Amino acid sequence: MMETERFEALIDAILAIIITIIVLEIPLASNGSWEALFELKYEFVIYAISFMVCFNFWNFNNNLFSVVNKIDHKVIWTMGITLFIFSLLPYLTTFVAENFYVFFPQFLYGLSFIVTALLSKLISKFLKDSDPGNIALQLVLEKDYMFAMTIVLVVIGMIIGYVAYPPAIIICCLLQCGLFLNY
Repeated sequence: MMETERFEALIDAILAIIITIIVLEIPLASNGSWEALFELKYEFVIYAISFMVCFNFWNFNNNLFSVVNKIDHKVIWTMGITLFIFSLLPYLTTFVAENFYVFFPQFLYGLSFIVTALLSKLISKFLKDSDPGNIALQLVLEKDYMFAMTIVLVVIGMIIGYVAYPPAIIICCLLQCGLFLNY
């Protein structure tokens, strides 16, 4: 078992790097005009959504780890895998921005949400197991139905995206952020 401060600092640093990379992926307007800037509208929309996703992930983990006293190797490695999946967000953000109305890039973006939700559910289980006497942690993790709601919402977006409107996936990803506002 280990304390969580260094682990939290690592999570914070990785998320800061991910956000920085996402914003750096937005190309400069070609000639400095409003029209050229408007041509980048999808890049800015997807950046805003990806920023909210990153901030939401940070906020969730910040609130969660405020009541975590100790972690074990299962928590560390599962979070490492989660951060690996999450680190694909800059690539997926650019992929969606350049192919906003195409299903496959939107699908991959949504799939990263589903995988992150599944891994986060697993992290919750490992946190409960690593510190069973921590009543505050046990109470916070009672709300882990939010991960299932994330999966359901994104799958609904994927179905709508496949059948009719691919950006429905990213819209559902954004709506998912609202689920965790009070978490």
